Amino acid sequence: MRYIIVIITLLIFTQSRGQDLQSYLQEAEINNPEIQAFELRYDIAEEKVNEVNTLPNTEVSGGYFVSEPETRTGAQSVRFSARQMIPWFGTITARENYASALADAEYIEVAIAKRKLKLAVSQSYYRLYAIEAKQRVLEENIELLDTYERLALTSLEVGNASAVDVLRLQIRQNELVEKKEVLEQDFLAEQSEFNNRLNREEGEQVVVYDSVPLPSEDFIISVDNLNNHPELLKYDELYESVELAEVLNQKESLPDLGFGADYVAVTERPDMDFNDNGKDIFMPMVSLSIPIFNNKYKSISRQNELRQLELDAQKDERRNQLETTLERARSNREASRITYNTQLNNLEQARDAEEVLIRSYETGTIDFNDVLDIQELQLKFQIGLIEATKNYYVQMAIINYLNNN
Repeated sequence: MRYIIVIITLLIFTQSRGQDLQSYLQEAEINNPEIQAFELRYDIAEEKVNEVNTLPNTEVSGGYFVSEPETRTGAQSVRFSARQMIPWFGTITARENYASALADAEYIEVAIAKRKLKLAVSQSYYRLYAIEAKQRVLEENIELLDTYERLALTSLEVGNASAVDVLRLQIRQNELVEKKEVLEQDFLAEQSEFNNRLNREEGEQVVVYDSVPLPSEDFIISVDNLNNHPELLKYDELYESVELAEVLNQKESLPDLGFGADYVAVTERPDMDFNDNGKDIFMPMVSLSIPIFNNKYKSISRQNELRQLELDAQKDERRNQLETTLERARSNREASRITYNTQLNNLEQARDAEEVLIRSYETGTIDFNDVLDIQELQLKFQIGLIEATKNYYVQMAIINYLNNN
């Protein structure tokens, strides 16, 4: 019953600690400047839809006749003109559709940036875990060597050990203290990088897992999930935008219509009396802008066709890269699990050997050279266990980036 309570307590503790990484990921997504920049780019792209939903500028002109031309109804004194060009029917809608497609592509970029940020934060988090775990292991081994040193001093008093044994233990302690201090600097550097991704103060404390056990089983990786990966969907959105760009190109190759009017102010002739004397002139106008030399639009069509072929090739190449990365991460994950199990078994055997040495101390036959060898092996296996755990979850972060929908 006591073991059951302990296991339940550990599970609750692990779950509560497991929320830490998720909270950091959420904080990073909200505060990271790069994500904010991508979201602003998407907002700009969306706003361009309103930009293209406009007509060309209305042209208004006016003129004063310095030398007034005489007509039958009087002299022309002032002339005003107004004209509005209108694109061919459906052109503005085609522009809106093209701008919307570009905005959709920018939205995909936001999703990609968020995934990359999650990957970077997760990997940095597990590197911090590994550094802190190594520090704890070194501290435990320093304390263990301190215990051995006391045993050596006791043995020295009764003639079962030499001063050299004591010095070797002290030298080994100094080496471990040095490694621990170096790890402290590594932790500060990694913590600074981690906080920068969250847009926080560099020295703000980061709380990491105390222990990270490996899951009993690994979930199955499906390459088919890559079909819905944002890095590949981006090419689909760009391909669609090129299709809409071609629709817009065809619309723009059609004539533009123009509507306007001219107004001429006429001065009355004082020496004559007749109908329409001094009557102003008003002339509605219709114009047509015809792209007779349309090599430009043919060239754009050819460019769009080549652009689609380029996007197909880029998508295939990127998919191959993602598949390779996914397979490499899967392989590295399996290798990390194998290493983890090996280090765990070796560590158990090293601890068994340590117990044998401790029992031999009771008979006064302890060999402190063996003590140092076993301690060094034990530390090696402990560090290897931490490295294997870190590598496992670093690879899992890559797999989640590629395989998580």
